[in-house]
Amino acid sequence: MSNSISVSFNDEPPGSIDPGRVENFISEVLKDLNLKNWDISLLFCDDAFIQNLNKQYRDIDSPTDVLSFEQGDEYFDEAGETRFMAGDIVISLDSLRFNAEEFNVDINEELKRLIVHGILHLNGMDHSDNSPEQEMLKFQEELLMQYKNMEIYRV
Repeated sequence: MSNSISVSFNDEPPGSIDPGRVENFISEVLKDLNLKNWDISLLFCDDAFIQNLNKQYRDIDSPTDVLSFEQGDEYFDEAGETRFMAGDIVISLDSLRFNAEEFNVDINEELKRLIVHGILHLNGMDHSDNSPEQEMLKFQEELLMQYKNMEIYRV
């Protein structure tokens, strides 16, 4: 059985993001992390939308680049296979563009970073701050090296 990946947009999708490429990227990451039978969704939005979520769920009244909402529920599908409802990742396209410019990184690389970051949170990893010494962030950067040549954001 394979993973189930849903990619959506809260507004009109930009031509620069191909949902199929994003799904393939997520599928590769899940495979490399040996995560099977996962159900995961990714929503692309703007800063206003993610700010509302950040306020509602974290009591932080400002936008952020990525939020993860872990569900962690197991269930059986129609074939009797055990599935794992991992949860939802929300990424602000406004913050994605800002980060790429602010940190002087390729927007494609930053998008992959945010997706991997969200997946690691759904898999139970966490960090107390954004310093590069954090174990989760070190692992994230090591993992990203494998996908250097994978393009999911067309400039």
